[in-house]
Amino acid sequence: MKSTLVITPRAESVEGQPILRPLPSARCRSVGPFVFFDHMLETDYPAGRGMDIRQHPHIGLSTLTYLFEGEILHKDSLGSDQRVKAGEVSWMTAGSGVAHVERTPPEGVQAGSRLHGLQVWLASPKAAEQGPSSYSHHSAASLPVSDSLGVRIRMIAGTGFCLESPVPVLSPTLYAEVHMQSATTLLVPGEHAQRALYVLAGEVSVDDEPVEPCSLVVLPEGEALTLYADEASHLVLIGGAPLDGPRRMNWNFVASDPRLIEDARARWAAGDWPTVPGEVARIELPR
Repeated sequence: MKSTLVITPRAESVEGQPILRPLPSARCRSVGPFVFFDHMLETDYPAGRGMDIRQHPHIGLSTLTYLFEGEILHKDSLGSDQRVKAGEVSWMTAGSGVAHVERTPPEGVQAGSRLHGLQVWLASPKAAEQGPSSYSHHSAASLPVSDSLGVRIRMIAGTGFCLESPVPVLSPTLYAEVHMQSATTLLVPGEHAQRALYVLAGEVSVDDEPVEPCSLVVLPEGEALTLYADEASHLVLIGGAPLDGPRRMNWNFVASDPRLIEDARARWAAGDWPTVPGEVARIELPR
């Protein structure tokens, strides 16, 4: 096996929610369409508090929020007002401009709550990055699952392992949640050109090379690889086709043309942006 690229995530906080962020990295800007990967760490919010990501903008990407524990409320400038529970997919395509809010629902703030999950950004193909905005929610029951020989795979988005998610991705994508019992193996085929592995819990090796938990391991292109779980493990696989050209990322904006980002920054700063119904508070443009 060719050597793997191991990315150690940096610890950050988004509006008070602690995260680990391996993408983007100076060593790896993207894996397939994935240009951003946030692991929202297990967080217990006491009564009276909760996650509250105020109104903010996006262009040129799709956001996908997937929770392992807890519940969030998604609201956006399209008029969406959706509760998202663990195991469900919240999928928003920004196109030429959208704004959204993600927060703990009111009853969770009142009683206290626990949150653990992932949010990723997928860069849109050039032909779609200035297209219309859209939102869709997908129940846990709608996501296909394979469960065999101690390995359970849920296809969050895209295709792989003979599974296809209903999430309307814009380019070839692999995004799978995997639970492996102790002493089980999983063959990861080379059907997607680019792939990476992120271990949330447990001890996993790739072709006999141990993987550090909470590190992003970028796998060699074109090779079928075998994962082995030394103990019960929880992980995700991401990947897909390479991007159709380089992308610029500035704050919450992703684009193939830097002029699109400059325009988006100016529009948000001037208040010339779609707004989330009923929302006033917003995150201002960083300087």
